[in-house]
Amino acid sequence: MTIAFFLFYFVVVFGIGLWSMRLTRDESDYWIAGGKLGWLLGGATIAATHVSAGSFIGTIGVIYTAGWSFAWIVLSIPLAYWFMAAVLAPRFTRTRELTVSAFLESRYESLALRRLSALVILVAIVVFVQAQIVASGLVGNIVFGISREWAMVAFTVVLLAYTAIGGLFAVVYTDFFQLVIMVAGVVLALPIAVHQLGGFEALFTYVRAVKPETFTWGSFPPMHLFTMGIAFTLGTVATPEKLVRLYSMKDMRHLRRGVLLAIVAATGLNLLIFVIALAAIVLFPGLPTGDLAMPMIARGVLPPLLGALLLAAIASAIMSTVSALMLVAGSALARDLYGTFRPASTERARILVGRIGVLLVGTAPLVLVLSGVGRGELVQFIVLLYTAIMASSFFVPVVLGVYWSRATKAGALASMTGGVLTCFAWKLFGASYVDPVLPGLVVSLLLFVAVSLVTTRPSEKAFAPFAS
Repeated sequence: MTIAFFLFYFVVVFGIGLWSMRLTRDESDYWIAGGKLGWLLGGATIAATHVSAGSFIGTIGVIYTAGWSFAWIVLSIPLAYWFMAAVLAPRFTRTRELTVSAFLESRYESLALRRLSALVILVAIVVFVQAQIVASGLVGNIVFGISREWAMVAFTVVLLAYTAIGGLFAVVYTDFFQLVIMVAGVVLALPIAVHQLGGFEALFTYVRAVKPETFTWGSFPPMHLFTMGIAFTLGTVATPEKLVRLYSMKDMRHLRRGVLLAIVAATGLNLLIFVIALAAIVLFPGLPTGDLAMPMIARGVLPPLLGALLLAAIASAIMSTVSALMLVAGSALARDLYGTFRPASTERARILVGRIGVLLVGTAPLVLVLSGVGRGELVQFIVLLYTAIMASSFFVPVVLGVYWSRATKAGALASMTGGVLTCFAWKLFGASYVDPVLPGLVVSLLLFVAVSLVTTRPSEKAFAPFAS
């Protein structure tokens, strides 16, 4: 039954991709859905993109391993999306570009910044997608009984196919379908798992007996928890796959309603997943990795049909996020690199390059994972590195860029370069109890302000769309 359910699921997802080809008439349709999305589809795609394997595999894995102290980071979800809708979007969406890198070029009048930001996006996406591919291997191994390696290959092929074919329309409609699957899977799974343990009171009693440190703050140093919260909050605001969703909405009214839907859906799903993590601690103590907790709940606790639904929810979380990232990667290659070196290229050629880019960038992390890179690390910590890279490189140039008229292209270039290099350097050589986002963000901000103040003031035209 599980295999049949998954085959049906994949057929539906691929069918949506084929159908979406008919909606894609030009580059605007392919990259930002023509800026035509209403609040329901727009909010659903933001929520589905946010709730990745980092939530369904990674978050439950961290809580299973280290306890509930990690759970406070759920506060980053409403805070980040409130900031996007209330502070950033009103000015950011006054222009409508096809990519975030194009916005940076327009705001700072710098082609070099556009190309640099595209390269940062490509590197960061390869890091992030590794986490999703590792998670897909866990799911495929449990569902189909095949090796994790072949499961990773199969998932990658399916999601790259429908993303490359249909563009953002395909991603948006599959995101809506996948969000429904995610919500249904978690909402139906939670009461069964809790009932099996005798109710909520019994659940908490059992958790204290099996793993007393679960409800303490001792698993992570306070500074590590605090800086991880910064990474998730600012990284959510600054990730290109979220920012481009702002361009895809019809207007600010739809955008605000869509973001509210995303807050409710993403926060609610994470809170329910936290409770499922507690059930896994009791029902499956001693797992070799916490990342197995959710698949084991689906396989060992739920009836076959509901177990298949929960596993499909995990697959949906993975595929909705990776498809969004692949589209951003494709646009970075087609629009921000190829398009800037070949400005006379046709729209059709750029879409073709974008589709090829989706396939290439999607294949790279698969090759890295199969080569052993990233193996053994909890999925959520790979996701965390991605958010740190995005916050360190994009947050300051994007947010301050629409509020500070004195910001210059030299300041933005220094900020992005210094921020991302500091982030990687801290990850390799810095103190482990401080997330790389903190030093990366501090360096990014200092360089942005200092270099902008000592370089030539930008033209009035560059900041004019954002002036209040």
